[in-house]
Amino acid sequence: MDVTIHGLATALAPHDLPQDLVQARAEAILGPRYPQFARMISSFVQAGIERRRSVAPLEWFDAGTHGWAERNAIWHAGAVAMFRDAACGALAESGWRGDEVDVVVTVSSTGVATPTLEAVNWREMGFRQDVMRVPVFGLGCAGGASGLSIAAQLARGRPGAKVLLVVVEACTPSFRTDRLEKSDIIATILFGDGAAAACLSTDGAGTVTCTPGVQHIWPDTLGIMGWDVDDSGLGVVFDRSIPDFATRHMAEATEDALAAMGRSRAEFDRMLCHPGGAKVIVALETALGIEQGALDLERDVLREHGNMSAPTVLFVLDAARKAGRRGRMLMCALGPGFTASYVPLEIAA
Repeated sequence: MDVTIHGLATALAPHDLPQDLVQARAEAILGPRYPQFARMISSFVQAGIERRRSVAPLEWFDAGTHGWAERNAIWHAGAVAMFRDAACGALAESGWRGDEVDVVVTVSSTGVATPTLEAVNWREMGFRQDVMRVPVFGLGCAGGASGLSIAAQLARGRPGAKVLLVVVEACTPSFRTDRLEKSDIIATILFGDGAAAACLSTDGAGTVTCTPGVQHIWPDTLGIMGWDVDDSGLGVVFDRSIPDFATRHMAEATEDALAAMGRSRAEFDRMLCHPGGAKVIVALETALGIEQGALDLERDVLREHGNMSAPTVLFVLDAARKAGRRGRMLMCALGPGFTASYVPLEIAA
């Protein structure tokens, strides 16, 4: 049973971070403290990013060390607003009202909210008192694909139910100037803030359909990606081996995932990939036998928004449909675990 995506919308944080301005600010703040920083300056240009958005204004990053409470507070305020903007956009496109939603799946890994974001937005969104809330934490960059798979599975499990998926991440409050590890510099180069939302059900026709996908986890890879947690907040774990790992292992993982779904590569016209970074995109094209440069939408999204973690792959899906791309597509995203998440999609003519 296919699941229809009736509405899809994206939302961005309020503050613009042009990459050249971020580079200059990072050089002023981090350069004197991090001996290897000068050798990484070229990475700001090579990252393939022109601008990103942030829940915090640029001057916030000048204020020295921020504690966990302050970081999470600014994440919370930004995530609540982006949740609402993305969800309202998806509902408007689908023609649904908030009180018609039966299930809300909320995906986020960059901060902590209890009550969770859909509860904080409950009154403004007009959700019913009996709405089913499904908050999902810890999927990181794979959260957009895995969240879509979870939402599709819930829709299939309750035929006719209206399922709202909201994926929201605010990565920038976690930028660190105290640890000064290489992964912190890479985070400063790559990450931005954004949200995406989708309305799914088994009822009615639509141009985008999907079925629940699968995940592939590799053993002994917990240290590749994730968070370190200390008194100052969340510290990114982002191993430099990720592009090389993808080059060596993604082909086999993708074949295993397709076999688990009873599908083959020949059925799909295109991959829709999470653009973790410029090197990751090249690694995916190499590993999956895709012509170099073919993941053009992924590069466009990365250039305009940076890596927003989980919602980024849904930005790619939105770009595909708006660009008139049609056919069967296999969504793919990598995240902590270390895990690859896959979702079969079709965009109809």
